[in-house]
Amino acid sequence: MKFGYFDDANREYVITTPKTPLPWINYLGCNDFFSLVSNTCGGYSFYKDAKLLRITRYRYNDVPYDMNGKYYYIKDGDTVWNPGWKPTQTDLDSYECRHGIGYSRFLAAKNGVSADLLAFVPMDASCEINSLTLKNTSDQTKSLKLFSYIEFCLWNAVDDMTNYQRNLSTGEVEIVDSVIYHKTEYRERRNHYAYSAVNAPVASFDTSRDSFIGAYRDASNPAAVENGECENSVASGWYPIAAHQIDVTLAPGEEKNIVFLLGYAELPNDQKWEAPGIINKAPAKELIARFDTKEKVDASFAALNAYWESLLSKYHVESKDEKVNRMVNIWNQYQCMVTFNMSRSASYYESGTGRGMGFRDSCQDLLGFVHLIPERARERIIDIASTQFADGSAYHQYQPLTKKGNMDIGSGFNDDPLWLIAGTSAYIKESGDYSILDEMVPFDNDESTAVPLFEHLTRSFNYIVTHKGPHNLPLIGRADWNDCLNLNCFSDTPGESFQTTGPSEGPVAESVFIAGMFVKYGREYAELCRRLGKDDLAASAEKEVQAMYDAVLTAGWDGEWFVRAYDAQSQKIGSKECEEGQIYIEPQGFCVMAGIGVEEGQAVKALDSVKERLDTKYGIMLLQPAYTKYYLNLGEVSSYPPGYKENAGIFCHNNPWVSIAETVVGRGNRAFEIYRKTCPAYIEDISEIHRTEPYVYSQMVAGADAPRHGEAKNSWLTGTAAWTFVDVSQAILGIQPQFDGLGIDPCVPEGFGDFTISRSFRGATYDIRVENPNNVQKGIAKLIVDGQEIEGNVVPFAEGKTHYEVTAIMG
Repeated sequence: MKFGYFDDANREYVITTPKTPLPWINYLGCNDFFSLVSNTCGGYSFYKDAKLLRITRYRYNDVPYDMNGKYYYIKDGDTVWNPGWKPTQTDLDSYECRHGIGYSRFLAAKNGVSADLLAFVPMDASCEINSLTLKNTSDQTKSLKLFSYIEFCLWNAVDDMTNYQRNLSTGEVEIVDSVIYHKTEYRERRNHYAYSAVNAPVASFDTSRDSFIGAYRDASNPAAVENGECENSVASGWYPIAAHQIDVTLAPGEEKNIVFLLGYAELPNDQKWEAPGIINKAPAKELIARFDTKEKVDASFAALNAYWESLLSKYHVESKDEKVNRMVNIWNQYQCMVTFNMSRSASYYESGTGRGMGFRDSCQDLLGFVHLIPERARERIIDIASTQFADGSAYHQYQPLTKKGNMDIGSGFNDDPLWLIAGTSAYIKESGDYSILDEMVPFDNDESTAVPLFEHLTRSFNYIVTHKGPHNLPLIGRADWNDCLNLNCFSDTPGESFQTTGPSEGPVAESVFIAGMFVKYGREYAELCRRLGKDDLAASAEKEVQAMYDAVLTAGWDGEWFVRAYDAQSQKIGSKECEEGQIYIEPQGFCVMAGIGVEEGQAVKALDSVKERLDTKYGIMLLQPAYTKYYLNLGEVSSYPPGYKENAGIFCHNNPWVSIAETVVGRGNRAFEIYRKTCPAYIEDISEIHRTEPYVYSQMVAGADAPRHGEAKNSWLTGTAAWTFVDVSQAILGIQPQFDGLGIDPCVPEGFGDFTISRSFRGATYDIRVENPNNVQKGIAKLIVDGQEIEGNVVPFAEGKTHYEVTAIMG
């Protein structure tokens, strides 16, 4: 069942009913100011950090009811309605929500009045614009009362929802003309404020929630709207809001546009005040003036669209499969950019109140956006590396505002160091910029410890070398990529964190998954060594990689698939010897991605075991059989009900690993089958089962053991976005950045046909045509560059050249 449709020409998903299975959201913002908006106008805004600089309040425990948001009440006689349907939920004569790239548009109508509400964050301003056009489509004059409503957060989102004994006495506002300024705590330590403005005269206003909503009511039936006017309340403590009342008279056929602006201002401490107790409004006034007419707003919106047009043109495919085109050209890349901005911090599932930017997460996300904004990927790598410890290990996460590591989840996740190598290698392949390796980067943000970035990579590599267990496999530490495989935890107390309980170090528990990572990214580290002229270091690294390769094929092989790990008693995890959890997805994908067992035959066996034991119609499960009881030696993975999350859920993040692995062994049919099963465009028809947005990836889909098999959770902020883009753009379509140029090596399903790709790479445009006359799944028989056939399948990069015409003939 569908609840809308894709409008590819406009790069929009059009939602045709407000009653979607869950709130379906979009992200507004590209730089510092961000908003989340749902298809019923729910959501929240923040500046840089969703926890520390939250601007509007949202109630997470109300999901899927989705409160609060930015609401507009249209009072037409006795009828009150909202362009986004909520919160009044008045039946509308028509409704559309158009989630676009960096904007959302709401089109609704009721009783001869239409509303067109456009919401976006400008490229170069710390604000959100809501441009509302009301039109009288009837043959009678309409006298309307329009009310806006937002509820301010008291800055720190955690403190806001917990520390009422203080917060309810702190709220302060100023009101000047049509602008409401939220200045809570400004008089003490803060040098920033928020404000809500409208470019029209107001008949009345409210800044107190109690006055606007009324006692024993909620946002669905505010007293001010029912009474037809606000009370001109001035908030003093309690709950500051911004509500404007605007009277609008429309002749038949007439329309009027009104621009609302939610902004953020920050000032030097010595410029905070314009008079005693009166905030300096100069930056707010300047920004409001930039968007005080529809013409100015339209120009800013056009600039936003031009930005995204330029960005998304950097990788563009034309094939006969419109769903591949749709996801590759629009939605997958868009989601990769959102995960670049947010990591795992702010969504409807990640509340923005706890987690910061993940060390591992941010490195993986980089793989999906580095081709779009390599210069910002460079900055991100430096930020990440600056939180690393001197021994090569890392904080597991850091705060986006301070860019410093935090210990909320601790450290000791032993896969983290290798992801820094992965992200840096991907950046250099994309950009050709080896100078990043010479950048002086501190450990733990202590500038006195700064060393070249290359030294950080060396310590990442050596951390694994010096942290091995009894089978010469890497020690798992707190956990590896699977945060829920806690082999050194042993928690038996309710409420304890699996990620911080017990020792972060353990001398026995090992990870075959990290071993696969080490082989894959250790080779890339060795290649960087050689390119820097460090041949002895490269040879030493290659020796360590070979030793790990051998260890995986001996201690890490279980006969039909790769073992997952060894626990703290050196017992196998993910083995046929286990009662439950006999096979895990992660090592099957990553070990084959690393090339382990390809020549020896284990790779194909492992992938066949995945299909036989883990595959479902909705994707590949993380493990089987599911754990039906809690295992003290395993931790959180066995704490979930069977079929959910890490306990045999379909973790969409690692499905691409298996798809990529299938391309390594040349099986394009199977690689594409796996890609399709979790790809939103292919499962739009089962939105009533899947429930989350049909235009972006989710983290998890319930597995075969779950009562709701096929139901998704945790959409938007997931490494699934980056890894799936790597899968489809590099492994399946086969356009692969290499150190020396652009590799062409597709692995496609039979019948996929010819296709073309336009790819920006190091300042040049590559127009690539892939022909498949013999309908093969993999292999390049001939590569023609600018009319000349060349050896191999890598188009060499030539400095200064700006255009390449490439024809690749498969065979």
